[in-house]
Amino acid sequence: MVRSRLEGLPGIKNLVFDIPQRLLQVYHTNKYDGILDALDTLKLDTRFISSETVEYIGPADEHSRQRRVLWQVLAINFFFFAAEMISGLFASSMGLVADSLDMLADSIVYGLSLLAVGGSGVRKKRIAGIAGYFQAALAIIGFLEVIRRFIGYEPIPDFRSMIVVSIFALAGNAACLYLLQRSKSTEVHMQASMIFTSMDVIVNIGVIIAGVLVYLINSKIPDLAIGTIVFVLVSRGAYRIFQLSK
Repeated sequence: MVRSRLEGLPGIKNLVFDIPQRLLQVYHTNKYDGILDALDTLKLDTRFISSETVEYIGPADEHSRQRRVLWQVLAINFFFFAAEMISGLFASSMGLVADSLDMLADSIVYGLSLLAVGGSGVRKKRIAGIAGYFQAALAIIGFLEVIRRFIGYEPIPDFRSMIVVSIFALAGNAACLYLLQRSKSTEVHMQASMIFTSMDVIVNIGVIIAGVLVYLINSKIPDLAIGTIVFVLVSRGAYRIFQLSK
């Protein structure tokens, strides 16, 4: 209704909708009085918030920027997936292995998000839903592995590897989160990517703390505990992605 009413007005360049917040940004060249009058005819209780002069970035430029950001964070995540998986296997650390699998999941999500850039709203929500199912499957596999390691014999993990590798991974995820937040995108596939990355920052800090506890009490329990927490967070992330994809 809003698009059909506004897109025919002279001077309208782009409409950016934030449905959950009930916000609309209108990029235009003429005065905004005619825009408000057109919206008032819809009787949607429209309220003017603010007007400012900005450099207009068209849809093509926005899509190009999204792709650039997603390629950057995909490369960072895939690198740390490999680094943490190798380190986790050598160090016998469930925390590092869990975080590496989470990094792999993020890489796949960023790849799916690249497919969503420039697509329709339905396509973006469908891709976000696929990402949510992938997260849920990863969480189930992770819980089973934690149970296996808890029941069976596992050596005490190398706390040094846990701490050092996680510090580097934390720096990588912080860089990813900065890049995603700087894009200021409210589209569902970009919001899904930010959810994944914000969880990773928390996980990295948790693995560092677990490494310190492994050193202090000389036990594998803190490592298995952080592995469990990782997959709980993955499960919650999957739920939030499902909510976004509705």
